[in-house]
Order: sequence, then structure tokens, then C-alpha cells
Amino acid sequence: MTGRFKRAASASTPLVGTWTAIPSPAVAELSASIGYDFVAIDAEHSSMSYETMEGMLRAIDAAPGESESLVRVADGEPTTLKRTLDRDPDAILVPMVETVDEAEAIVDASRYPPAGSRGLGVGRASGYGHTLADHVETVDESLARHVQLESAAAVDNAAEIAAVDGIDGVFVGPVDLSMSMDCFGEWENEAFLKAVDHVISVAHDAGVAVGTLATDADSRVARLDWGVDYVAADVDALHLSRGLTETLEHASDLVAGDG
Repeated sequence: MTGRFKRAASASTPLVGTWTAIPSPAVAELSASIGYDFVAIDAEHSSMSYETMEGMLRAIDAAPGESESLVRVADGEPTTLKRTLDRDPDAILVPMVETVDEAEAIVDASRYPPAGSRGLGVGRASGYGHTLADHVETVDESLARHVQLESAAAVDNAAEIAAVDGIDGVFVGPVDLSMSMDCFGEWENEAFLKAVDHVISVAHDAGVAVGTLATDADSRVARLDWGVDYVAADVDALHLSRGLTETLEHASDLVAGDG
């Protein structure tokens, strides 16, 4: 592990990662081997099981290079966090966080006593018990906790959320945020851009990183111009869809004699 997510707010250049929604260790391994700074595993909007997630984390760790792993969990419930953290991701991303209380509860559920209430398990994170004592002592120095701000309410509370001890980063969810603000997909909407700028400004004032998602070349340019510290630069399912479509169109043209 390189600690990129822990240092993202002070890095000289933004981290560039990729987003995996297809629940497959092979996809995770391929993505990590390309050379991305991180591979995000989506356990919110996918059919991801914990077993598959663990296989994907192993694949990222085993792949050539130094890609870190970020798991977007399904929710911020203590059991969800505990079961995910026992599989040893480098960072977690909790969706739909809107209040300081929610952010504080996430930190509490992801820290061992006496600092928090996380239960201890003999799993991958603790070396299946072999490195348990070292894991308990050092995990808070290495685990990065990020929360997703994707509503108008979250924007209003962004400064207070970013300032919560134990929160290392906030993630602007552009699609859900634009829906919440009744400007779905209107990326140049003045109110939307003002909200994004506010989140980035207060997060940086608090010394935490800001990330977001892009799904094509234009959005990559625009969202890096926002001044974020990391970007998931595309989604595996979209890569596959575009490649399949392009190949079919080309092959069909050849068959029709137009190529």
C-alpha cells in the first residue's frame, strides 16, 4: 500500500483512478495492472457480494503496480462497514452522507475501542489473526475514510462534515447532486457549479481531499478543472459498452461492404 488516499489532499497532482461496477476479480486485476492510482469497487450500485469484493481486493493487491483500492459501500451502517473493513480495502467511500452526525457515526464504526466501536474480527485485515495486534495499532494511520456528498443538504453541511475528525475526504457525486438540485445533468448550471465550488473550498479549508467521477473525455477535463484531488476517470461497464459498440459498428460496415 502506498498511502495515496491518506496524502491525496496534499499531493502535487490529482490521483487518477478507474471505477469498477462489474463484480469480477479479473476486471479488478486488469484495471489495477494498467497503472491507475486507484481502483474503485462499487458495492452500492452493483450485485457485489462480500466474497467477490474480497476477491477483487486480493486481485488489486496482487496486480503489478501500486494501485490502491477504494470500496464504495452500500451504506454507512456499522455492520456494512465492519464486514467491508475486515476485507482490508485501502479506503472506503460512504454514499449519501448529509449530516455531521452521520459522518461521526461512520468514523466511530470504523475505529476500534476506545476511539470507536468497531468490532474485531479474525479476517483478511488482521492477517487472519497472525497480525492482529499490529493491525489494531496501525489501521487508523492507513485507512482513508471518504464520504459522498450528493444532495443539497450535504452541500449545506459540507464544511462541518469535512471538519469531522477521522474524515479524510469528500466525494462530489455529480449525478445525484444535480438531481437533488433539480438540474439533472446540467453540468454548466450556475447553482450546481456554485455548490461544487463550495464543497471543494470548505473541504480544502479543512485539509481533506475532494474526489469525483467522470465518465468521458469532456467530463474528465471539466471535473479536473474544478480542482479536485482525485478522479475516477471512467467506469468499466461504459468502457465495455463503448468497445463493443465500436467493434460491432465497424464489423457491420465491413460485412455491408462499407468498410
